[in-house]
Parts: sequence; structure tokens; C-alpha cells
Amino acid sequence: MSKRAYNFNAGPAALPLPVLERAQAEFVEFRESGMSIMEMSHRGAIYESVHNEAQERLLALLGNPQGYKVLLVQGGATTQFAMVPLNFISAGQVGSYVMTGSWADKAFKEAKLAGGAHVAATSEDKKFLAIPELGSIKPADNAAYLHITSNETIEGTQYAEFPDTGALPLIADMSSDILSRSFDVSKFGLIYAGAQKNLGPSGVTVVIAKEELLAESPSTIPTILRYSTHYKNNSLYNTPPSFSVYMVNEVLKWVEEQGGLSGIETKNRDKAGLLYDTIDASGGFFRGVAETGSRSIMNVTFRMESEELEKKFVKASEQEGFVGLKGHRSVGGLRASIYNAVPHESVKALTDFMKHFQQTQG
Repeated sequence: MSKRAYNFNAGPAALPLPVLERAQAEFVEFRESGMSIMEMSHRGAIYESVHNEAQERLLALLGNPQGYKVLLVQGGATTQFAMVPLNFISAGQVGSYVMTGSWADKAFKEAKLAGGAHVAATSEDKKFLAIPELGSIKPADNAAYLHITSNETIEGTQYAEFPDTGALPLIADMSSDILSRSFDVSKFGLIYAGAQKNLGPSGVTVVIAKEELLAESPSTIPTILRYSTHYKNNSLYNTPPSFSVYMVNEVLKWVEEQGGLSGIETKNRDKAGLLYDTIDASGGFFRGVAETGSRSIMNVTFRMESEELEKKFVKASEQEGFVGLKGHRSVGGLRASIYNAVPHESVKALTDFMKHFQQTQG
């Protein structure tokens, strides 16, 4: 195999090389069945064992919180934007949303269509380059829940701490930073995450929720959009994305091998620290976008003095094997997504390239 790219894509994103190699070895025949896992029935014992193992392994990595259930569903976080309000907003209620950027805005707009939405706090006045102060978050009196986006991939911001909502369910889109650090699951009523950043390939979405929130859903919404449907059928109501679920289970094994969430967090903070230190030490040649206290350890956004120089940087980086450093089309600039599977060596190579580029172009 030729040298692997330095993959800084925002999603679908890098997968751990050991996981890819294990999947390659098991691709044609899985567990001496004479079949690939993609070819076998999702009702069979072999697939169901993988399915259940993935759910149990994820809860174990989160500390086995009592009263929580893992669902494995399709449709990505985008479908969850609609499922959350459809399942939880009753007559006379709204969903309260903390507006932190592009993905929070998408969730908010779906809630407006599906039941009703309220802005509990916003950082729009800061161009969404900071997370609002926790004390500024004010859910509506008739809120069914408070929704947050734990990490904004486009703006490069992330919650350092999570709000305490008491009896009001706290719901979080953790698509881009789930399993990147330790956190207290018991603060949350429901967490959802598309797999394609830290959990595996695209195709499956993980939902982690208190069972009491999953047990009953309104009978007025489509069956497939009810959390209760997936809860009561162990996420096997319809054919699951079986290969994606298998890959999630393998990624979870790899997370265990890294020392669980505490081990992964240490590695992630080291990588992010190396990259942010390089940006900050450049004398303004590179400039971090997000405010310091809200900087993401998953998506590092930065700018240069001109778009022309940024384009030159991206072109030069691609020639050296770096992939995905161009910022999101809606905001421009530069972005390095350094999810769990991006090795420290790739980040070190990037910082070396940045220093060399500054020496030759500064």
C-alpha cells in the first residue's frame, strides 16, 4: 500500500488503521460463517451478537450509566433534528435551543417545523465564535427540553462544561466530539451522534438516552420516527446498516485499547495543544478563529492574512499529502479536523509543514 494520506477531513473522517486492517481481514468471511457480515441476516445470531456487543461496549465506555439505552438508527444527525421535537414536544410546549453555529441552527429550524422552538441563548453577536456563558442559558418556561450542540465543526467551538438543567431533559448533538473526552452522561436525557467522525463510517447514528424518554412516543408520528419503535425492537425494527454497526463495534474496541475515554482525552488534548501552540506562536501569520475559551479539540479553525495565501497553503499542503484542510464553504478559511483516529504523527507533520510554509512565504 502506498503511504496513507494525512487525513484531516471533517466527515466522513479518519478511521483507526488497526480497525481498517481488522475489517479487511474479516471482510470476505466473518466468524467462519462462509459469508461477509454484509451478506447475513440481521435476524441471525451472529449479526445480533455484534449488534448487542456494540450497544453494551458503548455504555461500558461511558461508565455503564444506570437507566440508559443505546439505539442504533439510520438517517444521521439530520434525522435526529426532527425526531427530537416530534417525540418530545407536546401541545403548549417548545424546544429550547442554544444557538452556537451552523449545526445548532439546523436543529433549531427542524424544531420550528416539528413543534416549536425557542432560543435559550445565542452567541450570534460573536459570530458564533464562542460558546455562550452557561449562566446566560435560559430555557423557556414551557420548554420540553434544552438542546445543545456540544461541538460546532464549522466554527471550531466546543463546550468546555455542560449546563445543569435539573429536571428538564438536556439533549445534545455530539456527532463531532462523542468519545473524545470524559463526561458525565447522567446530566443528559438524550445524546445523539452520527458515526462518521469518531465512531465509525457513515450509515449509522447512535442514540444514548434515558429509557423513560424512549419507552413511549406519540402515536401521531410515523412509526419509524418514534424512539419507542427502536427501543422496543432493540434497533432491529427495520434492516440496520449492518456493516456500519460492525465497524462501530471495532472502533469501540480500539477506544478501549487506547485506555478508554481518559486515554483518548489525553491524546486529543496533546494533539490540539500542539496545533494551537503552533498557530499562536506564528506571530499572526496563522490566526485562530474561535475564542480561546471555546476552542474545539476536534476541529481547529484558523485563517491567514488573505484568501489568496490560504489557497496557496491548501494547494501546497495537498502536494505534501495533506487532505481536508480547506475550511467549510460557508465560512472559508482553514480547518484541521483532528478526531480520535487522527494520529499524533499526522498533527506533528502538519505543524512542521505550517512552520516551513511560514518560513518560505512569511
